[in-house]
Amino acid sequence: MTDATAEAEEPPKKKSKLMLMIGLVLMLLLSGGGFYAVYSGLILAPPDTTHGATGPKAHTPEALPDIAYVALEPLAITLSGASARHLRFAAELEVPSAYQHDVELLKPRVMDVLNGYLRAVDVGLLEDPSAMMRLRAQMLRRVQLVTGDGRVRDLLVIEFVLN
Repeated sequence: MTDATAEAEEPPKKKSKLMLMIGLVLMLLLSGGGFYAVYSGLILAPPDTTHGATGPKAHTPEALPDIAYVALEPLAITLSGASARHLRFAAELEVPSAYQHDVELLKPRVMDVLNGYLRAVDVGLLEDPSAMMRLRAQMLRRVQLVTGDGRVRDLLVIEFVLN
């Protein structure tokens, strides 16, 4: 038993610190190289779309659509209810340039439709801030019915004041 305890008491051989240092240096080099490759865009970079078959091309902004705006006169509407409340509403219509003159001719009908709709809307709905999108969609649909399909692209609310 003394032989077994003598062997167990012998300190194990020390591993060379050289291997540890080599491993540490390799780890630092590989992590630095990986960082550089990702940072410079060599790997994991989004595809480059600025180069065509004929070489690099300058970035040009897309052309704006051919549109015009038709301003509507501001409306001042007295709302029905127990208290005298007023709504001030102003808007512009976004139209293709080709139909600008047609929509200008139909402005009195558009104003009539908007005036009638806004007078019929419940005051509680007008006070709800989240209802603006629904109101806008309803008014745009009515304007498109008056002007015809494809003549009015959007209704831009410029002023909507309830007091």
